Amino acid sequence: MSIEISKVTAHIGARVLGVDISKPLDEEQVTAIREALNVHKALAFDDVHLDDEGQQAFARHFGDLTTAHPTVSAVDGAPNVLPVDSERGRANHWHTDVTFVLNPPQASTLRSITVPPYGGETLIASSAAAYRDLPAPLRALADTLWAEHTNDYDYAVPDEQIDEEQAAQRAQFTSIKFRTAHPVVRVHPLTGERGLFIGGFAQRIVGLSVGESRKLLDLFQSYVTRPENILRWRWSPNQLVLFDNRITQHYAIDNYDGRPRRLHRVTVAGDVPVGIEGKESYSIEGDASHYTSVAE
Repeated sequence: MSIEISKVTAHIGARVLGVDISKPLDEEQVTAIREALNVHKALAFDDVHLDDEGQQAFARHFGDLTTAHPTVSAVDGAPNVLPVDSERGRANHWHTDVTFVLNPPQASTLRSITVPPYGGETLIASSAAAYRDLPAPLRALADTLWAEHTNDYDYAVPDEQIDEEQAAQRAQFTSIKFRTAHPVVRVHPLTGERGLFIGGFAQRIVGLSVGESRKLLDLFQSYVTRPENILRWRWSPNQLVLFDNRITQHYAIDNYDGRPRRLHRVTVAGDVPVGIEGKESYSIEGDASHYTSVAE
């Protein structure tokens, strides 16, 4: 059976049929999935029966794996697998995975382990569509800007509202401080597409004050999160979603009344981002060599 790609929305997302990702893929299948990812940014696979090892094997078709996270602990016995567990915190903010390091993952896989009876969707937004939506003057401005990304970011929840467990999670997340400057407009290395490379870890525009930066970042972010640019993925058991971390953002909706929700994440090592003038991102603070190799 040949691979079939079925679009979910106009700007982002497709279902992939006709391939069993629990088995080793041949070169033709990998090429077809990679090409579909380049076009649709996020791909969903239904009725997958994978364990952690199988998820890692699938992700390895697209490059070397990162470890689970630069600072957060992995699944026991699986150093490349991050548990995305409602009991360990909730990623209900827009972000691109691990942009505070020099070379963030190129791609992420999420596999459903425990699905709440309602809610718990993952939103995935196309930053390429967002860039195309910008009026010409804003696009010209964005092309010139760089932003500092950090894991020591300004959390939305004030300190006085954090309990001991949440404080411990925050302390672990920031146990190694990272700061990296990335172009606000990143050129995708495979397609040449331009996308807004910002999200929750982008805290300051290089050369501007924090206040000025916030206004500009919020303005650009409003184009990323337009409903037309978003895939709203409702999880079912035994699903895997593969998304291009170089040109998307995502958000886990906290709308399931504290019911158990668990996904497992495996990420593929990425390249160093490049802006439209060919200049590469540069590290300001923090060494992530323990976390990821650099994809060529």
